[in-house]
Amino acid sequence: MAMHEPTPESNGRTRLAYILGVALAPEVERQWPQMGEVVRGSKLIGEVEGNFPELTLEVGRRLRLDDDVIVVEWTCDYGDGRLYRNVTIAELGDGRAVRVTDYWGEPTSTPPWRRPLTARLDMPGDGVWKDHDHLGHH
Repeated sequence: MAMHEPTPESNGRTRLAYILGVALAPEVERQWPQMGEVVRGSKLIGEVEGNFPELTLEVGRRLRLDDDVIVVEWTCDYGDGRLYRNVTIAELGDGRAVRVTDYWGEPTSTPPWRRPLTARLDMPGDGVWKDHDHLGHH
């Protein structure tokens, strides 16, 4: 997979900074528990993000807990038409993200055995969980 240069309009900001709504500390650590990975430093985070030029995303809800935690619910499409529903948790230091953990997943169907026990979640495309028409490049 080839590395891609950041788009000029990013002006050095990462998608992660857009998602969180705060700047990243230079030494920020981004963790992906599903794959057992960590990326250290805002520069490396930008390099990883640069490998997904087709990605579109939008924030559905951003919650600030006290002065040191942000929780964000967001949706993205890597360019293949599949929507991923994500949650990102950031710990802050001096107003900047210093540790971030991402959880994401592609929507799946409800198993038949569980259908009588659950109800459908209302997910309008312009609500918390965006649809394709409400995603943009960031």
